[in-house]
Amino acid sequence: MSKVYSPEEDSYLLKKVIEKKLPLLFKKNPKLTFLEIGSGSGIQLKTALEVGVKKENIFSCDLNLKAISICKKLGFNCIESNLFENIKGKYDVIVFNPPYLPEDKDEPKDSKLATTGGKLGSEISNLFLKQSKKYLKENGRIFLLLSNLTKKPTFLNYNKKVISRKKLFFEELIVYELWKKKDT
Repeated sequence: MSKVYSPEEDSYLLKKVIEKKLPLLFKKNPKLTFLEIGSGSGIQLKTALEVGVKKENIFSCDLNLKAISICKKLGFNCIESNLFENIKGKYDVIVFNPPYLPEDKDEPKDSKLATTGGKLGSEISNLFLKQSKKYLKENGRIFLLLSNLTKKPTFLNYNKKVISRKKLFFEELIVYELWKKKDT
């Protein structure tokens, strides 16, 4: 079994976004439901709880059984799921910090699971966005973290806004806020 992804710069950037944006959404909707795809260590789940989301309204999934175990020990509802495969219901907020880097043939197999989003880096996030529409409530929000190294992300029919950036020595991290376009 692979090890759990430890919070790094990307996780902390997404945490800051959630700390800023979630209270505003929560104020409008105290029954807000929160889903994190790929919960890892549970950092975003803890952040949602800290800003006031009720624990029973916080849901998550991961492929890594160790990550699921950690999140369950923290008291969160976390299941095994490949993206939305085993997810039921609709959510007001969906958060995803996917593997977003293009494939590097020299990267060790163990770390590829946490970092590599496919040959272009966007394959996993593009599949997430394709599936997510079915699980996002009307007026819901998605917070998605990508890198400037991620090639050809497809935002489909979502409105999008860059809400945070962080330059690192070899890349720039970008957090997008996405929401469904109204039918015209």
